[in-house]
Amino acid sequence: MIFLVCLLVGIAAAFTGSLIGLGGGAILVPSLLVLNQYSEAFAWATPQTIVGLSLIVMIFTAWSSASSYYKAGRVDVRSGLWFLLGSIPGGIIGSWLNTFFDTDAFFVYFGVMMIITSLLFLLKRREPSEKLTAGKSFSRTFTLDGKTHTYTIAILPAFFISLLVGMISGLFGLGGGSIMVPAMILLFGFPAHIATATSMFMIFFVSIIGAGTHVVLGHIVWEYVLFFIPGAWIGGKLGAMVNQRLNSRTLEWILRIVLIVIGLRMIYQGLA
Repeated sequence: MIFLVCLLVGIAAAFTGSLIGLGGGAILVPSLLVLNQYSEAFAWATPQTIVGLSLIVMIFTAWSSASSYYKAGRVDVRSGLWFLLGSIPGGIIGSWLNTFFDTDAFFVYFGVMMIITSLLFLLKRREPSEKLTAGKSFSRTFTLDGKTHTYTIAILPAFFISLLVGMISGLFGLGGGSIMVPAMILLFGFPAHIATATSMFMIFFVSIIGAGTHVVLGHIVWEYVLFFIPGAWIGGKLGAMVNQRLNSRTLEWILRIVLIVIGLRMIYQGLA
């Protein structure tokens, strides 16, 4: 029974994460926190063990979906590698900071971060400002489904944003897509499909670093990790397939609604 619950949660988390580029932690982490409250079978699920497990599972989610996106020509590898320069050290820092959270505080901070992220999508999309693109930057031209997209990435802002993303990944087990995807779309002008695919490419590497740090810190409950991996692989493939059949505006609305619902649920749980 526990295996079936873990499998279904893994599929749902990976499907949603792959579909909108979050990595799956936005579903997996709150699901396990809630199960911990209502089932003795999940008494092991503390903020530390959940985040460690989430990051390991996201390695397989990201591998599954990123490989599908790459074959479909949707991953901007060069931009993804630049963003990794900040997100990898950020993942190590965030994983260490996670050790200082208790469960109630984790609920509230997790929920607040989800709400803030969802509000980013209310901002009007515009061309990157001259201040943002000042200094060292590079332009990318990317062709997707016969349409050519051009956007500019400023190296210094990209580094600090990706550093923050890495810290959030290690701290909350989210993979960082909840910040990275909106940043790519709103600050650098990425189309939603390219942002989602490139985010999953980054999450694969960031999750390896963050999970490795949690392994060193002793946060991994290995006997449960294996229950989630099959679901992560299946859900990652399904999410990538559905993503390619939706338009960008639909993806943004799905992302916004998912983040708001999860954020409100976590804040309520932490304050109750």
